[in-house]
Amino acid sequence: MLKNIRLITVLLLVLCGSMLLSGCGLLFSNELIVNRYADALLTKNNELQFRFRINNEILAGQQLYKVKVTIHDDRLAAAIGKREIVYGEDQVLNGEYLEVKGKSEKYIFMDPLPLKEDLHIYDLKNMIEKDKAVSIEVFNNQEVFGRAYLTNFSSEL
Repeated sequence: MLKNIRLITVLLLVLCGSMLLSGCGLLFSNELIVNRYADALLTKNNELQFRFRINNEILAGQQLYKVKVTIHDDRLAAAIGKREIVYGEDQVLNGEYLEVKGKSEKYIFMDPLPLKEDLHIYDLKNMIEKDKAVSIEVFNNQEVFGRAYLTNFSSEL
């Protein structure tokens, strides 16, 4: 429980600090995937967690969607053991998608994925921030609403 409180506190501090540094107007971004809030987090347990924010207002009346994370780097895909991760896939099997409700933005914290191979933090940072190793796509069965590369990396180590 204390770990969760610390994580929430750190995330709030980072959010407030980034608002101060980059201007409050970013809260009204017209990007579907708000990239400045999207990152890959390397946890203390050597797991990689993808976190990002979806601007629901841009979905313009679409009620249901899925989010796909694609790994473009071969070394990173081998370390994770997957090329694609679809958030909302379990719900789709039950006939449901993620719903667009209420707030104009939705924060998505995907379940951490254990790394099967150790990668140096510097290598992970370069893969994600410079080499565009990870992309995010928001879609439903009819269309793709938006795509963006994840270009931020952080670590708990």
